[in-house]
Amino acid sequence: MTNILSRGFGKFASHRFHPVLQKFINYSYVKLLKLDMSEFKSPGAYSTLNDLFTRGLQKQRKIEDGVVSPTDSLVTECGRLHRDKALQIKGMEYSVCELLRECDCSKIIDGEYINFYLSPRDYHRYHVPCDLKVERVVHVPGRLYPVNLRFLRKKPNLFIENERVILECVTAEGVRLFIVLVGALNVGKMTLVFEKRIETNHPKEIDIFEYEDLWLKKGELLGYFKMGSTVLLFFEKDKADLLVQSGEYVHFGHRVAQWKEI
Repeated sequence: MTNILSRGFGKFASHRFHPVLQKFINYSYVKLLKLDMSEFKSPGAYSTLNDLFTRGLQKQRKIEDGVVSPTDSLVTECGRLHRDKALQIKGMEYSVCELLRECDCSKIIDGEYINFYLSPRDYHRYHVPCDLKVERVVHVPGRLYPVNLRFLRKKPNLFIENERVILECVTAEGVRLFIVLVGALNVGKMTLVFEKRIETNHPKEIDIFEYEDLWLKKGELLGYFKMGSTVLLFFEKDKADLLVQSGEYVHFGHRVAQWKEI
């Protein structure tokens, strides 16, 4: 049912209404959610609600040293894995190896992780957190439950049940890193700028895409959610020191981790 609702909302959000009505919809959305539009075009400049959701920055952000936040978001949980167990929210664990499905999770056992939650009011684009090579992308179809704090507290294994796109990467420092994009209610699409074959929120089997020499630079656009959702980062054991805490709000470009001296 959540997938059907999300597809229905996606049709509404992607429809181009008469310009007068569209401006009313856009400005109403901005006012309702109290969006800060200081870095973006005026609400009336977007031809659909989806264009407003996926708005691009008009001002260049400063990109700090180390590993930077890929998003404007709330850090709902972060810390060290206990073997392959991470916190979905305080008091509720899940298996990262189940989350990653077709990927080899052995190198991130007892590693570090950060959960970034994007609310509907946040900037919906996600960026590359550090210089890295993408080796594989795995698209796992699933449910589209909400990922807000209330639902995180009541629904066990939420990230495992929800649709997700998994990027298996190696950083320029040789560190294994996973980036997981988690779908949610009303998130009709999760996109990757370098992979147009992925079609989210459509019933299908797991898809795996492999790459030979796909390098991405820190700060580059990676893709966007159509509405808010969650991005998860998982680091190889003993390679990164986290510089954020649970409950902290971060902006894309701000440093959230640094590499350890090897």
